[in-house]
Amino acid sequence: MTEIKLQSKELLEFVKSELIKGDFNPEDASEIINTMITKKIDFHRARNFSSEIRFDKKDEKSLARAEELEKSKTALNKVINLAKEQNKNIRIDSTISIQII
Repeated sequence: MTEIKLQSKELLEFVKSELIKGDFNPEDASEIINTMITKKIDFHRARNFSSEIRFDKKDEKSLARAEELEKSKTALNKVINLAKEQNKNIRIDSTISIQII
């Protein structure tokens, strides 16, 4: 589902889209979750690397976000492993929303 709202003359746009929606076996859920989170971690590490090279300064915001994502990845993998042990599937619902501010 993609939802677009236009408000007033300022053309304030809001877009909401379902990125992931469905029931998955633990192996597929693991691949989906780990691929997405790893890409985000890599993005923040690359941003920090760029900042260190260009400005000789760490990007503290990106480093903090990469650490948060690592913790999320660990927690999510625990749930996935539990589902695998119990021979159960996993339901994933992930929505992305963007807004011009």
